Amino acid sequence: MLQSVIAVLPSLDLDETIEFYKKLGFSVWSRHEDDYAILARESHEIHFFLMGHLNPKESFFGCYLRVSLVDQLYADFVAAEVPNLHPIEIKPWGMREFALIDPHGNLLRIGQEIE
Repeated sequence: MLQSVIAVLPSLDLDETIEFYKKLGFSVWSRHEDDYAILARESHEIHFFLMGHLNPKESFFGCYLRVSLVDQLYADFVAAEVPNLHPIEIKPWGMREFALIDPHGNLLRIGQEIE
């Protein structure tokens, strides 16, 4: 019955969020006024809501994206000069992953299962 789970993350500025996630290959699927945006890449979505009192240095928000070809995706992000990009590591839970932090303190962990 469950079709998908979608991360809903805070943003201090939706325009800045949209520009950052465009570097990651996302596009705007929908924008509702100035307080909510839905971004998509392939068949996956991340939703963002405006949260004016967010302190990015104290953010505990984030999500995990399982991908194929993690090395290629990482190389694409390096080429796009994505800031706050952490190197690829092999994790004890069987994932090859890297992390990045968006301009508003949201942590994205991106990984591929080790075969």
